Amino acid sequence: MQTNTDRRTRPWHGVMVATPLTLREDRTIDYDAYATHVRQLIEAGCDGVVPNGSLGEYQTLTDGEREEIVRVAVEAAGDGNRVMPGVSAYGSAESRRWAEQAAEAGAGSVLLLPPNGYRCDDEAVRAHYAEVAEAGIPVVAYNNPYDTKVDLSPQLLARLHQDGSVVAVKEFSGDVRRAYEIAEAAPGLDLLIGADDVLLELALGGAVGWIAGCPNMLPSCCVELYQAAVTGDMATALPLYRELHPLLRWDSKPEFVQAIKASMDVVGRHGGCTRPPRFPLPADDLAAVRAATEKALAGGLV
Repeated sequence: MQTNTDRRTRPWHGVMVATPLTLREDRTIDYDAYATHVRQLIEAGCDGVVPNGSLGEYQTLTDGEREEIVRVAVEAAGDGNRVMPGVSAYGSAESRRWAEQAAEAGAGSVLLLPPNGYRCDDEAVRAHYAEVAEAGIPVVAYNNPYDTKVDLSPQLLARLHQDGSVVAVKEFSGDVRRAYEIAEAAPGLDLLIGADDVLLELALGGAVGWIAGCPNMLPSCCVELYQAAVTGDMATALPLYRELHPLLRWDSKPEFVQAIKASMDVVGRHGGCTRPPRFPLPADDLAAVRAATEKALAGGLV
Protein backbone atom coordinates (compact mmCIF):
# COMPACT_ATOMS: atom_id res chain seq x y z
CA MET A 1 0.00 0.00 0.00
CA GLN A 2 1.13 3.51 -0.73
CA THR A 3 2.56 5.49 2.18
CA ASN A 4 2.63 9.22 2.79
CA THR A 5 6.34 9.14 1.99
CA ASP A 6 5.59 7.52 -1.36
CA ARG A 7 3.11 10.27 -2.18
CA ARG A 8 5.68 12.98 -1.50
CA THR A 9 8.47 11.35 -3.49
CA ARG A 10 6.33 9.74 -6.22
CA PRO A 11 3.20 11.90 -6.28
CA TRP A 12 1.67 9.97 -9.17
CA HIS A 13 1.05 6.99 -6.86
CA GLY A 14 -2.33 6.23 -5.28
CA VAL A 15 -5.82 7.34 -6.27
CA MET A 16 -5.52 10.38 -8.52
CA VAL A 17 -8.99 11.52 -9.57
CA ALA A 18 -9.51 12.84 -13.09
CA THR A 19 -11.76 15.79 -12.35
CA PRO A 20 -14.54 17.16 -14.59
CA LEU A 21 -15.26 20.79 -15.29
CA THR A 22 -17.71 22.35 -12.86
CA LEU A 23 -19.83 24.33 -15.29
CA ARG A 24 -22.67 26.71 -14.66
CA GLU A 25 -25.76 26.51 -16.86
CA ASP A 26 -24.21 29.08 -19.21
CA ARG A 27 -21.16 26.77 -19.48
CA THR A 28 -18.77 29.13 -17.72
CA ILE A 29 -16.55 27.51 -15.09
CA ASP A 30 -17.56 27.74 -11.44
CA TYR A 31 -14.06 27.78 -9.90
CA ASP A 32 -15.42 27.91 -6.35
CA ALA A 33 -17.42 24.73 -6.96
CA TYR A 34 -14.34 23.12 -8.49
CA ALA A 35 -12.23 24.00 -5.45
CA THR A 36 -14.91 22.55 -3.16
CA HIS A 37 -14.94 19.32 -5.18
CA VAL A 38 -11.15 18.98 -4.98
CA ARG A 39 -11.17 19.51 -1.22
CA GLN A 40 -13.93 16.94 -0.77
CA LEU A 41 -12.00 14.34 -2.76
CA ILE A 42 -8.89 14.87 -0.63
CA GLU A 43 -10.93 14.74 2.58
CA ALA A 44 -12.46 11.43 1.41
CA GLY A 45 -8.99 9.87 1.19
CA CYS A 46 -8.09 10.35 -2.47
CA ASP A 47 -4.41 11.08 -3.03
CA GLY A 48 -4.83 13.83 -5.59
CA VAL A 49 -6.51 15.17 -8.70
CA VAL A 50 -5.87 15.28 -12.43
CA PRO A 51 -7.32 18.46 -13.96
CA ASN A 52 -7.35 19.30 -17.68
CA GLY A 53 -7.63 15.73 -18.87
CA SER A 54 -10.23 14.20 -21.15
CA LEU A 55 -12.79 14.13 -18.34
CA GLY A 56 -11.96 17.80 -17.76
CA GLU A 57 -12.87 18.61 -21.38
CA TYR A 58 -9.46 20.19 -21.89
CA GLN A 59 -10.01 20.57 -25.63
CA THR A 60 -12.79 23.12 -24.96
CA LEU A 61 -10.81 25.34 -22.59
CA THR A 62 -9.34 28.74 -23.33
CA ASP A 63 -5.70 29.25 -22.34
CA GLY A 64 -6.79 31.37 -19.40
CA GLU A 65 -9.25 28.75 -18.17
CA ARG A 66 -6.69 26.00 -18.47
CA GLU A 67 -4.17 27.94 -16.39
CA GLU A 68 -6.72 28.92 -13.76
CA ILE A 69 -7.97 25.36 -13.27
CA VAL A 70 -4.44 24.25 -12.36
CA ARG A 71 -3.92 27.12 -9.94
CA VAL A 72 -7.27 26.45 -8.25
CA ALA A 73 -6.52 22.72 -8.00
CA VAL A 74 -3.13 23.29 -6.37
CA GLU A 75 -4.56 25.74 -3.85
CA ALA A 76 -7.57 23.57 -3.03
CA ALA A 77 -5.51 20.39 -2.69
CA GLY A 78 -3.23 22.12 -0.21
CA ASP A 79 -0.18 20.37 -1.66
CA GLY A 80 0.98 20.71 -5.26
CA ASN A 81 2.21 17.12 -5.26
CA ARG A 82 -1.43 16.11 -5.18
CA VAL A 83 -2.06 17.69 -8.61
CA MET A 84 -1.21 16.10 -11.98
CA PRO A 85 -2.45 18.40 -14.75
CA GLY A 86 -3.04 17.09 -18.22
CA VAL A 87 -0.74 18.86 -20.67
CA SER A 88 -1.76 17.25 -23.96
CA ALA A 89 -1.94 19.40 -27.09
CA TYR A 90 -1.50 19.09 -30.83
CA GLY A 91 2.05 20.46 -30.74
CA SER A 92 4.97 19.33 -28.59
CA ALA A 93 6.01 22.92 -27.91
CA GLU A 94 2.53 23.72 -26.66
CA SER A 95 2.52 20.67 -24.39
CA ARG A 96 5.88 21.74 -23.02
CA ARG A 97 4.49 25.21 -22.24
CA TRP A 98 1.60 23.64 -20.33
CA ALA A 99 4.09 21.46 -18.43
CA GLU A 100 6.12 24.54 -17.55
CA GLN A 101 2.96 26.30 -16.37
CA ALA A 102 2.08 23.29 -14.21
CA ALA A 103 5.55 23.30 -12.68
CA GLU A 104 5.33 27.04 -11.98
CA ALA A 105 1.95 26.52 -10.30
CA GLY A 106 3.53 23.91 -8.01
CA ALA A 107 2.10 20.69 -9.46
CA GLY A 108 3.96 17.46 -8.71
CA SER A 109 3.66 15.74 -12.10
CA VAL A 110 1.89 16.00 -15.46
CA LEU A 111 -0.07 13.64 -17.71
CA LEU A 112 0.75 13.56 -21.43
CA LEU A 113 -0.79 11.83 -24.43
CA PRO A 114 1.38 11.06 -27.46
CA PRO A 115 1.02 13.49 -30.37
CA ASN A 116 -2.67 13.35 -31.27
CA GLY A 117 -2.78 15.32 -34.49
CA TYR A 118 -1.78 12.36 -36.63
CA ARG A 119 -0.67 8.74 -36.35
CA CYS A 120 3.04 9.30 -35.79
CA ASP A 121 5.91 6.82 -35.65
CA ASP A 122 8.00 5.80 -32.65
CA GLU A 123 10.73 8.37 -33.20
CA ALA A 124 8.22 11.21 -33.30
CA VAL A 125 6.69 9.90 -30.06
CA ARG A 126 10.11 9.80 -28.42
CA ALA A 127 10.90 13.34 -29.54
CA HIS A 128 7.53 14.56 -28.26
CA TYR A 129 8.01 13.14 -24.77
CA ALA A 130 11.65 14.27 -24.65
CA GLU A 131 10.59 17.84 -25.45
CA VAL A 132 8.00 17.95 -22.67
CA ALA A 133 10.35 16.29 -20.18
CA GLU A 134 12.65 19.30 -20.65
CA ALA A 135 10.17 21.26 -18.54
CA GLY A 136 11.70 19.47 -15.54
CA ILE A 137 8.51 18.03 -14.03
CA PRO A 138 7.84 14.25 -13.91
CA VAL A 139 5.85 13.12 -16.95
CA VAL A 140 3.27 10.33 -16.84
CA ALA A 141 2.58 8.90 -20.29
CA TYR A 142 -1.05 8.28 -21.24
CA ASN A 143 -1.65 5.32 -23.51
CA ASN A 144 -5.04 5.71 -25.20
CA PRO A 145 -4.71 4.09 -28.63
CA TYR A 146 -8.44 4.42 -29.33
CA ASP A 147 -8.46 8.20 -29.39
CA THR A 148 -4.89 8.98 -30.46
CA LYS A 149 -4.40 6.07 -32.91
CA VAL A 150 -0.90 5.77 -31.40
CA ASP A 151 -0.20 2.75 -29.20
CA LEU A 152 2.45 3.15 -26.53
CA SER A 153 3.50 -0.48 -26.66
CA PRO A 154 5.51 -1.98 -23.79
CA GLN A 155 8.61 -1.82 -25.98
CA LEU A 156 8.06 1.86 -26.83
CA LEU A 157 7.35 2.66 -23.19
CA ALA A 158 10.63 0.99 -22.28
CA ARG A 159 12.46 3.29 -24.70
CA LEU A 160 10.68 6.36 -23.34
CA HIS A 161 11.65 5.35 -19.82
CA GLN A 162 15.24 4.67 -20.85
CA ASP A 163 15.31 8.11 -22.49
CA GLY A 164 14.42 9.60 -19.11
CA SER A 165 11.23 11.08 -20.57
CA VAL A 166 8.54 9.33 -18.49
CA VAL A 167 8.20 8.00 -14.95
CA ALA A 168 4.92 6.10 -15.30
CA VAL A 169 2.16 5.19 -17.72
CA LYS A 170 -1.60 5.56 -17.46
CA GLU A 171 -2.62 2.35 -19.26
CA PHE A 172 -5.99 2.69 -20.97
CA SER A 173 -5.76 0.04 -23.67
CA GLY A 174 -7.97 -2.32 -21.65
CA ASP A 175 -5.54 -5.17 -22.29
CA VAL A 176 -4.69 -6.40 -18.81
CA ARG A 177 -1.85 -8.51 -20.22
CA ARG A 178 0.02 -5.25 -20.71
CA ALA A 179 0.74 -5.11 -16.96
CA TYR A 180 3.11 -8.05 -17.21
CA GLU A 181 4.61 -7.05 -20.55
CA ILE A 182 5.38 -3.56 -19.25
CA ALA A 183 6.95 -4.95 -16.08
CA GLU A 184 9.20 -7.17 -18.20
CA ALA A 185 10.15 -4.54 -20.78
CA ALA A 186 10.48 -1.57 -18.38
CA PRO A 187 10.79 -2.82 -14.80
CA GLY A 188 11.41 0.66 -13.41
CA LEU A 189 8.33 2.21 -15.00
CA ASP A 190 5.32 2.68 -12.72
CA LEU A 191 2.02 1.27 -13.99
CA LEU A 192 -1.13 3.31 -13.32
CA ILE A 193 -4.64 2.01 -13.89
CA GLY A 194 -6.16 4.11 -16.65
CA ALA A 195 -9.60 2.56 -17.14
CA ASP A 196 -11.91 2.12 -14.16
CA ASP A 197 -13.38 -1.18 -15.34
CA VAL A 198 -10.05 -3.05 -15.28
CA LEU A 199 -9.01 -1.72 -11.87
CA LEU A 200 -8.86 -5.05 -10.09
CA GLU A 201 -7.02 -6.84 -12.87
CA LEU A 202 -4.32 -4.18 -13.22
CA ALA A 203 -4.00 -3.77 -9.44
CA LEU A 204 -3.27 -7.48 -9.15
CA GLY A 205 -0.82 -7.06 -12.03
CA GLY A 206 1.31 -4.59 -10.08
CA ALA A 207 -0.23 -1.14 -10.60
CA VAL A 208 0.82 1.48 -8.05
CA GLY A 209 -1.80 4.09 -8.90
CA TRP A 210 -5.21 4.72 -10.40
CA ILE A 211 -6.11 7.74 -12.53
CA ALA A 212 -9.77 7.40 -11.80
CA GLY A 213 -13.19 8.65 -12.84
CA CYS A 214 -15.58 6.89 -10.46
CA PRO A 215 -14.30 8.54 -7.24
CA ASN A 216 -15.86 11.78 -8.46
CA MET A 217 -19.19 10.42 -7.28
CA LEU A 218 -18.24 7.72 -4.74
CA PRO A 219 -14.78 8.62 -3.43
CA SER A 220 -14.61 6.78 -0.11
CA CYS A 221 -15.65 3.37 -1.40
CA CYS A 222 -13.39 3.76 -4.46
CA VAL A 223 -10.43 4.42 -2.18
CA GLU A 224 -11.38 1.35 -0.16
CA LEU A 225 -11.60 -0.71 -3.35
CA TYR A 226 -8.22 0.48 -4.61
CA GLN A 227 -6.44 -0.16 -1.33
CA ALA A 228 -7.95 -3.62 -1.02
CA ALA A 229 -7.04 -4.45 -4.62
CA VAL A 230 -3.39 -3.38 -4.43
CA THR A 231 -2.88 -5.22 -1.12
CA GLY A 232 -4.52 -8.40 -2.39
CA ASP A 233 -7.43 -8.24 0.05
CA MET A 234 -9.81 -10.06 -2.27
CA ALA A 235 -12.44 -10.61 0.40
CA THR A 236 -12.96 -6.84 0.43
CA ALA A 237 -12.06 -5.98 -3.16
CA LEU A 238 -14.11 -8.47 -5.16
CA PRO A 239 -17.58 -7.74 -3.72
CA LEU A 240 -16.93 -3.98 -4.02
CA TYR A 241 -15.68 -4.38 -7.58
CA ARG A 242 -18.76 -6.35 -8.60
CA GLU A 243 -21.06 -3.80 -6.96
CA LEU A 244 -19.35 -0.84 -8.62
CA HIS A 245 -18.70 -2.33 -12.05
CA PRO A 246 -21.94 -1.05 -13.64
CA LEU A 247 -20.59 2.44 -12.92
CA LEU A 248 -16.92 1.71 -13.51
CA ARG A 249 -17.50 0.53 -17.07
CA TRP A 250 -18.87 3.91 -18.12
CA ASP A 251 -15.32 5.25 -17.85
CA SER A 252 -14.44 3.30 -21.01
CA LYS A 253 -17.37 4.55 -23.11
CA PRO A 254 -17.29 7.59 -25.44
CA GLU A 255 -19.97 9.22 -23.26
CA PHE A 256 -17.93 8.89 -20.07
CA VAL A 257 -17.88 12.63 -19.35
CA GLN A 258 -21.66 12.97 -19.46
CA ALA A 259 -22.13 9.70 -17.56
CA ILE A 260 -19.82 10.63 -14.71
CA LYS A 261 -21.37 14.08 -14.41
CA ALA A 262 -24.86 12.57 -14.39
CA SER A 263 -23.84 10.17 -11.64
CA MET A 264 -22.37 13.05 -9.64
CA ASP A 265 -25.72 14.83 -9.86
CA VAL A 266 -27.48 11.77 -8.44
CA VAL A 267 -25.23 11.69 -5.35
CA GLY A 268 -25.53 15.44 -4.79
CA ARG A 269 -22.17 16.58 -6.12
CA HIS A 270 -21.66 19.21 -8.83
CA GLY A 271 -21.98 17.32 -12.12
CA GLY A 272 -23.94 19.51 -14.45
CA CYS A 273 -23.67 20.13 -18.15
CA THR A 274 -20.86 19.65 -20.66
CA ARG A 275 -19.53 21.90 -23.41
CA PRO A 276 -20.21 21.20 -27.07
CA PRO A 277 -19.65 19.05 -28.97
CA ARG A 278 -20.66 16.82 -26.03
CA PHE A 279 -24.45 16.70 -25.75
CA PRO A 280 -26.47 15.28 -22.83
CA LEU A 281 -26.84 11.53 -22.58
CA PRO A 282 -29.71 9.89 -24.47
CA ALA A 283 -32.61 9.04 -22.19
CA ASP A 284 -31.87 5.31 -22.03
CA ASP A 285 -28.22 5.86 -21.11
CA LEU A 286 -29.14 8.48 -18.52
CA ALA A 287 -31.62 6.09 -16.93
CA ALA A 288 -28.97 3.35 -16.79
CA VAL A 289 -26.43 5.67 -15.12
CA ARG A 290 -28.97 6.84 -12.59
CA ALA A 291 -30.09 3.31 -11.80
CA ALA A 292 -26.52 2.09 -11.28
CA THR A 293 -25.72 5.06 -9.05
CA GLU A 294 -28.88 4.69 -6.98
CA LYS A 295 -28.21 0.98 -6.57
CA ALA A 296 -24.72 1.75 -5.25
CA LEU A 297 -26.15 4.29 -2.81
CA ALA A 298 -28.80 1.85 -1.67
CA GLY A 299 -26.01 -0.63 -0.95
CA GLY A 300 -24.36 1.88 1.36
CA LEU A 301 -21.54 2.89 -1.00
CA VAL A 302 -20.37 6.50 -0.72
